[in-house]
Amino acid sequence: MKKYIVISLLVLVFFSCENKKEVPVEKPETPFVWEGANIYFLLTDRFNNGDPSNDVNFNRTLETGKLRGFEGGDIKGVTQKIKEGYFTNLGINAIWMTPIVEQIHGGTDEGTGLTYGFHGYWTSDWTSIDPNFGTREDLKALVETAHKNGIRILLDAVINHTGPVTEKDPLWPETWVRTEPQCDYQSYENMVTCTLVKNLPDIRTESNDAVELPQQLTEKWKAEGRYEQEVAELDAFFKRTGHPRAPRFYIMKWLSDYIIDFGIDGYRVDTVKHTEPYVWQEFKEVCDKAFAEFKTNNPDKVLDDNDFYLVGEVYNYGISAKTAFDFGDKKVNYFDKAFDGLINFEAKWNAAQMPIDEFFKKYSDILNTDLKSYSVLNYLSSHDDGQPFDPSREKPYETATKLLLCPGASQVYYGDESARSLVIEGTQGDATLRSFMNWTELEKNKAILQHWQKLGRFRASHPAVGAGIHKMISKEPYVFGRTFVKDDFKDEVLIALALPKGEKTIDVTAVFSDEDELFDAYSNRIVNVVDGKVTLNTPYEVILLEKIN
Repeated sequence: MKKYIVISLLVLVFFSCENKKEVPVEKPETPFVWEGANIYFLLTDRFNNGDPSNDVNFNRTLETGKLRGFEGGDIKGVTQKIKEGYFTNLGINAIWMTPIVEQIHGGTDEGTGLTYGFHGYWTSDWTSIDPNFGTREDLKALVETAHKNGIRILLDAVINHTGPVTEKDPLWPETWVRTEPQCDYQSYENMVTCTLVKNLPDIRTESNDAVELPQQLTEKWKAEGRYEQEVAELDAFFKRTGHPRAPRFYIMKWLSDYIIDFGIDGYRVDTVKHTEPYVWQEFKEVCDKAFAEFKTNNPDKVLDDNDFYLVGEVYNYGISAKTAFDFGDKKVNYFDKAFDGLINFEAKWNAAQMPIDEFFKKYSDILNTDLKSYSVLNYLSSHDDGQPFDPSREKPYETATKLLLCPGASQVYYGDESARSLVIEGTQGDATLRSFMNWTELEKNKAILQHWQKLGRFRASHPAVGAGIHKMISKEPYVFGRTFVKDDFKDEVLIALALPKGEKTIDVTAVFSDEDELFDAYSNRIVNVVDGKVTLNTPYEVILLEKIN
């Protein structure tokens, strides 16, 4: 009897061991981290016209200065390109769109020719989507389509000001806005308690006084048959939060509705330094509660456990300032209980003036020490920066390499990947930066686009690229590694640049081991590590190595 027991135990042990061998080790899913996101920034009106029937509204038909009128781009146009796989092919995992709320109906001329609010920063009603951009149904479809494709949506929030006053757009009540003094940008107070420019009424964000709704809004809502609903929602918001009925809290309520109703993933916040810092702490709290409400109400639509994302435009903030923006007479930490990231206005200068490894190392060091758990959003061209890295698009490959391989989050400005020129003859001011997306030139610039796609997809697949720790392996040829660790997930990559075309051999022992099977995501080739090295024969100067598990 004992003999049979021993045999049975041996059989059980044998099969147990065999079964253990057959059970595959589950690889942790690659997490999405905002610190290393690849964000595509587009002007909603200038990207893609998905619905020509909405091109003209509110009789906005007057002749404008060049590139200062509506040109037809809309929400449907963005959704269309998501469905076509355009963003996925670029490795984009978040899209930031300029504001889509209803703009002033008239136009204004401040010396650059008549201008309409095509850019979205001249709000007339925060509760409505401008019909030139689309409808609530269009926004719902956009967010759902984006999420199905693993792409987050950032809308653009403006709390600092309304749109200009025109013949069609009355001034908001004095209890809501100030029209003077105009900012002189010489001190903290003269950047905050003032109007940015002439005829751009400044919201009294410092006020805690209760105010009534502007007459133009109540009349509009009554005409649209939604006055009672809007008032009831406001009553519920103020009762629930205990906030005073001050101007800023009305706007926060209206902006948070886009989170609750549509499940957007974040806000890029406009003109941050022109508003009191505590306003952004209050806004974060409102947004976080709205996002939690959306997740509770829509458990099947929750992408992951990331919090709502806020990235701020503190004009002229640079990563070298770390957490302190200096007004001259006052320093402010906008990361403090407010922003997850700030737009980095310094990257274009660093990219142009610093050796590439010094550039990458500086960013990695700061982001993994002083700014750990925060992020910067790097860009090399944008909608209102008149000194981009490469305005004439003479260096599109270098632009992609330095932007997409730089530590931090990356902001691809629409047309960066297709060499859309930022020098447009006949324009004035920032209009030169805002031409319509050059879809007709994609085929001509196919090689450029493919370079952006390869780097972008590699970045999106590997958090280590944007959020990892940088380590130079060799200067010539230039080889570096990045390592990212989060919980049980570890990501390691090795990247080599400026290599000779044809056969090349590089040492990979700093990241990989002998007999590791690797994949070069740039040439789409598999290669094995032999004696600590890999040899590839490709017509490219770039290698993007990842381990095949």
